[in-house]
Amino acid sequence: MSFDFYDIVTDVFSFLNASTIDRVLYKTPFIPEFLNENISRAVAPDGRRILQPIWDLRIGREDFVASPLFPVILSVTFYFSLCTPFMICDLYGKNWRWIQKYKIQSTLDVTPAQCWDTLVLTFWNHVLYILPAACAQWVWTPPTPLPDLAPTLFDFVWHQFAALLIFDFQYYVWHWTHHKVRFLYKHVHAIHHRYHAPFVWVTQYLHPWELITVGFLTTTNTWFFNCHPITTWSYMIVSIIVSVEAHLGFDFPFTLNHLTYGFFGGAPKHDMHHLKPLTNYQPFFNHWDKMFDTFCPVMSAGGVKPPDLLEYERKVKETKKVR
Repeated sequence: MSFDFYDIVTDVFSFLNASTIDRVLYKTPFIPEFLNENISRAVAPDGRRILQPIWDLRIGREDFVASPLFPVILSVTFYFSLCTPFMICDLYGKNWRWIQKYKIQSTLDVTPAQCWDTLVLTFWNHVLYILPAACAQWVWTPPTPLPDLAPTLFDFVWHQFAALLIFDFQYYVWHWTHHKVRFLYKHVHAIHHRYHAPFVWVTQYLHPWELITVGFLTTTNTWFFNCHPITTWSYMIVSIIVSVEAHLGFDFPFTLNHLTYGFFGGAPKHDMHHLKPLTNYQPFFNHWDKMFDTFCPVMSAGGVKPPDLLEYERKVKETKKVR
């Protein structure tokens, strides 16, 4: 189809007139023709995109990747695969100086009993809640539409970043509420705070209500942008990575909290939340905590307290004396 400005305008208006509610409820997004042809020809005359070779890996496997079960299999498999090496480091690497020097709460060891406790709850949460939800999704959800073209690199990146920002705000509100409302904390969120020094399996050491809420928000945030399937799947992987990294208990020099000039919280920030539960509610970034005065400075590798944390603790202590 030749490039035609009139066709683009027509397709844009068709897209804007499509029912957003229908696209969300039935998850069968309207994919206007210009998304598949006209725009791709305008930005890349050969019709190829940077992510196209990766997206083409689906060819011959369409039935599998289009299945409603595929995102569940992908996320669960990736989560356990990512966590297992760090569990090995926690249990068998206590004398590995090359990694233990990055541990935040260096005086506290992770024990096999703790790993067993967190793994048992994680296992039963998956069996009793994730598995039935996946089966229902498999039965009642239609296959995922698989367009021919990959998303542009720009859309691939900004859709994921925007979804992370939205989830970050959603969970900040949820998290703040479940700490401030005593009933919700005692009966829901307190489970996650049984461990003051997080380790990798604490990531999904959650009450079922929290697990379901987090899963629902993570899944639905990509619907706001009518994301390409590969963008949605990548966003799920990225969400798992940043969530696991926040609970590692290690302050590695290559993690995002060191590379984003304070915009990203990372493991040190969430470690401090487990030590001081009325601070650092934001799961990924820092801006809402700083805006609403719930931010607490963090310890670095080896349990080192920087001057801003010492000053924060001094002010808190003085405030308590006044009261």
